[in-house]
Amino acid sequence: MSEQNSITLSIEGMTCASCVRRVERTLNAVPYVTSAAVNLASETAQILYDSPAEISGMIDALSDAGYPAIVQDVTLSIESMTCASCVGRVERKLSAQPGVIETQVNLATETATVRYVAGAVSPDELAKISTDLGYPAKVKVGDDATRTERKAAEIDRLGRLTLIAAILAFPVFLIEMGGHLIPAVHMWIEGSIGQQNSRLLQFVLTSVVLFGPGRHFYTKGFPLLLKGAPDMNSLVALGTSAAYGFSLVATFTPKLLPAGTDNVYFEAAAVIVVLILLGRFLEARAKGRTGEAIRKLIGLQAKTARVEREGSVIELSFEEITVGDVVHVKPGEKIAVDGEVLSGSSFVDESMITGEPVPVEKIKGSEVVGATVNGTGALIFRATKVGSDTMLAQIIQMVEQAQGAKLPIQGLVDKITAWFVPAVMVVAFMTVLTWLIFGPDPALSFALIAGVAVLIIACPCAMGLATPTSIMVGTGRAAEFGVLFRKGDALQMLQETRVVALDKTGTLTEGRPELIDLITTNGFDEDNVLRLVAAVEAQSEHPIAEAITRAAAQRGLTEGQIEGFSSITGYGVEAIVDGKHILVGADRLMMRENIELADLDETGEALGRKGRTPLYAAINGHIAAVLAVSDPIKSSTPAAIEALHGLGLSVAMITGDHQGTADVIASELGIDHVVAEVLPEGKVAALEALRERGKLAFVGDGINDAPALATADVGIAIGTGTDVAIEAADVVLMSGDLTGVVNAFDISARTMRNIRQNLFWAFSYNTLLIPVAAGVLYPAFGVLLSPILAAGAMALSSVFVLTNALRLRWVKAALQKDEPKRTRETDTLKPAIAG
Repeated sequence: MSEQNSITLSIEGMTCASCVRRVERTLNAVPYVTSAAVNLASETAQILYDSPAEISGMIDALSDAGYPAIVQDVTLSIESMTCASCVGRVERKLSAQPGVIETQVNLATETATVRYVAGAVSPDELAKISTDLGYPAKVKVGDDATRTERKAAEIDRLGRLTLIAAILAFPVFLIEMGGHLIPAVHMWIEGSIGQQNSRLLQFVLTSVVLFGPGRHFYTKGFPLLLKGAPDMNSLVALGTSAAYGFSLVATFTPKLLPAGTDNVYFEAAAVIVVLILLGRFLEARAKGRTGEAIRKLIGLQAKTARVEREGSVIELSFEEITVGDVVHVKPGEKIAVDGEVLSGSSFVDESMITGEPVPVEKIKGSEVVGATVNGTGALIFRATKVGSDTMLAQIIQMVEQAQGAKLPIQGLVDKITAWFVPAVMVVAFMTVLTWLIFGPDPALSFALIAGVAVLIIACPCAMGLATPTSIMVGTGRAAEFGVLFRKGDALQMLQETRVVALDKTGTLTEGRPELIDLITTNGFDEDNVLRLVAAVEAQSEHPIAEAITRAAAQRGLTEGQIEGFSSITGYGVEAIVDGKHILVGADRLMMRENIELADLDETGEALGRKGRTPLYAAINGHIAAVLAVSDPIKSSTPAAIEALHGLGLSVAMITGDHQGTADVIASELGIDHVVAEVLPEGKVAALEALRERGKLAFVGDGINDAPALATADVGIAIGTGTDVAIEAADVVLMSGDLTGVVNAFDISARTMRNIRQNLFWAFSYNTLLIPVAAGVLYPAFGVLLSPILAAGAMALSSVFVLTNALRLRWVKAALQKDEPKRTRETDTLKPAIAG
């Protein structure tokens, strides 16, 4: 069985939805390629292929189709090479990497120059390959052009071409349109330079515009037209060539034309090129802003770190840090990479990663995350994950994958754009024919104007940009809220979801029991009872015992002298503490020992009805207290449940708890459906039953949640959970509460609404204006759309779609977690104990 692989290629030359369709067809036609999803906004193609396929074949196919993959060069500095065999070993290993076209290793300079396909492999990955082989390598700074730099260069180039074209086209527009609209200008031209000389001047300036700044339209458009695969460039090339060609005949051989039709349209050809270049310039600037989220995430990375090397601490760039390095962090500094604290203590602000506002305490053994900010203490930690393995790098990768996704709604666009450009050419031909047959004199002029206007206004750029730009901006903004869409189509699936199923432990609740109530009787002192009970429970490994001992430690209570500990299976525990006989257990233990519960019997039953687990403590044969332990509900959970209901969703809870306990929690939170007493392996069956109510999202955080996350229509993993759960999920929440679930649904709704707005505009624009350009309004109103106005409208449509998508950059989080006040109680996490 062949191995399935994936690769992302950066592609040049795509300008509209037709280009996207053509690139996808080209890639899908390559042997062993199973699927290709092309994103116009990010100018990339995500390709799935079986192992016999060769990336070189994909690159060749793209080049033949007129959409070459972007090829870049990088120079690596390589250490430890001593002979020609070392050179050959490094060269062979690098050359074998998918996406590498050519490798040249130089022993004298200790460098490797690698030519590779952008997107297929990164410079850091190439350096890692050499390092893993035993030849430490790093990227030479300044030799690799990043995508941001490339986009900036493209924006500068388009801006320069637009300015040059506008300066040259302005006199042409002024002479021709000024002469038509203002009689005095026409008379001045006739009396000064003459009509023929004015046409010759227009010819020279227009020729420079078309074959200078506008040359790309023809070098790209006509070859594709001859291949039978026209794109937007073909439409522009045909339209402007028709106007330019007709003007040449009218200028140099006017007798070949019918009387009264020898008009020139140089200004139409020149201004169309200017407006389309302007549109592309504005598009490039807007598309550059769609990747703002990725740039912000990359900007979080610390640039340097202080690392122990050969007995001293030196400053290195974060790229030079390797696994096992010991890193020193001063107060207020950014942590460079992920690691484990070796010494020191501090509070670290992890809000940029988790969304949690309160700094997290770090001591020996704690894990630290790259890009987070150290507080007032100093830390020394060992690097455990560097480069592409760090949490920040994984987040960036998830965002990039989601931004490159293709939603099901895009299928409609693909089907339409597959035939759109050829259909437009047919409509333009029929328009010209209709005007020639039925149009008034001069019919040829009318036919040319209408035909060119149809070709220019029908460009499907807006259609191609409508969906991917919204996805890029929406998923990027979601990442800033701590919501990561691992799979882009989850954006659309969330909008079709009707039921949200929540795992209880660790999702609705904190995930560990806490002592909630301690009620004493007969004059017993709270602290003394808790101290004695904790001493007994410290001998047990039960989670409830841990909750009691933790509460005593938080109060600063010291354990007493214990002897004679024994566990009474099914009942509880007993021991002698400081000479006192202590019993701790369920009510049946007290009944067995003939200890009267007195009023605490009713108190315990009341606590049980609240979903808490009551335990009784007796000292020297007398009932002393009832303790209630429970897994506390997260503070953000009630507001999140209410917000989900506000979104029209039905909320279900799946838990292994007893039905009575589950019902109490559900009633307290307002949960609609309860599925209780479910074993871990039964969660999938529970989800299948809930799915009868509609499409289903499941939220969980544990290893045993992975099958359920994969089974649900949309799996949402709490980011504080396990790697297994995260891998099985469609959406990952970096914070440990349900606030992110609400924000995920909200940003999904906003993004899909934005996509529908864009698609409505794009389709309406083409549906309404193509007939207008063809002249449907002329018989009734005498209105015929100028090709210049058509070019302006076409450029405006793409800019409108991009601008609308960029509105998502300023979306606010639907539900924000309030930052708790820092008090002595919150710092010590003292449990709420009722007296």
